[in-house]
Amino acid sequence: MEKTKSDAEVLAEIYRNAQLALQSISDILPETDDVEVKQEFMREHEEYERISGRAAQLAGKFNMELKSPGPVKKAMMWTAIKMNTMADNSAQHVAQLMVRGTVMGISSLRTTLTDAGEGLDAEIKELLTELISAEEGFERKLKKYL
Repeated sequence: MEKTKSDAEVLAEIYRNAQLALQSISDILPETDDVEVKQEFMREHEEYERISGRAAQLAGKFNMELKSPGPVKKAMMWTAIKMNTMADNSAQHVAQLMVRGTVMGISSLRTTLTDAGEGLDAEIKELLTELISAEEGFERKLKKYL
């Protein structure tokens, strides 16, 4: 398969995905009453922080600047979470919201992996596959609340 995404684009996608997940978790935590679900979200938050930090380190190595999601995107996410949890903040509903976001992330990252082709930098590929694996694990864990 021909490479259609550069190393920089892949690294930017990893960072963007992790930042969006961090924002989503930060937005949904105050809406969550279930202690077990909150603990799971906090574990996920730590892993996204680790991956985000590693992406930032790699960006420095490649002399790249990574951008976080803009304020409009963050406001849209915050509003969607508030609206979705206003009437139902049960563990089941909150987990369902997070599973949807996680599945979207997995799909996007798998497409990125395919589009990057065989020439992807080994460290970036490793981080990308770590993020995919982490998100697949998060999806499995969150599904137990559905």
